[in-house]
Amino acid sequence: MSSFSVITKSIKKVYKTEGNSDTIALKGVDLQIEKGDMVAIMGPSGSGKSTLLHILGGIDIPTSGEVLIEGTDIYKLEDKELSRFRNENIGFVFQFHYLLSEFTALENVAIPLQIKGDKDAIKKAADILEKLGLGHRLNHKPPTLSGGEQQRVAIARAIVNNPKILIADEPTGNLDSENAKNVINLIKEISEKNLMTVIIATHDIEIAKYCRYIYYLKDGIIVNVEKN
Repeated sequence: MSSFSVITKSIKKVYKTEGNSDTIALKGVDLQIEKGDMVAIMGPSGSGKSTLLHILGGIDIPTSGEVLIEGTDIYKLEDKELSRFRNENIGFVFQFHYLLSEFTALENVAIPLQIKGDKDAIKKAADILEKLGLGHRLNHKPPTLSGGEQQRVAIARAIVNNPKILIADEPTGNLDSENAKNVINLIKEISEKNLMTVIIATHDIEIAKYCRYIYYLKDGIIVNVEKN
């Protein structure tokens, strides 16, 4: 069995626009990410970071190329199969929180576990929120939480299920430096314990330094790779 958790082959993404000027977001991206690795994707705005993450996560279809996740060519799956595969294997943290406003922080985090029928869902959700410094906010709903608190709830929801792969788009962007370090240390701890592969898009070089590799993306292609 391959030691690679994520493999991409010549990923290209072209967005059709009105007129004759299509937007080329990715121009042929090749990646090989080993299981349990933490990698950072860095680059200026418009370089294709978010597009790449969405394609790796199975939520944006590439124009051409292949994406293999845990050995599965995900874009050969039917829609329902892809949705099931994504839900069972991939956790997401987006720039926007997408929390359910009518549920408490605890309930938001417990939902992925409850869907799986985990009888310890509430306890596990409470434990991870406690680790993220939100033990006193368990019963608060998202509208009553600060932006940084909402982001930590979203991160807790993404990792409570112990996904094989965590895809995070600026996961610490709304956090102060202390909470950012707490979050990235928790992600790293879970990655090492469970061999969870982590792919983070970030503008913060201090966050990127926690990762084994830093991939620099510019104008839709990888222009440099650094190993920490």
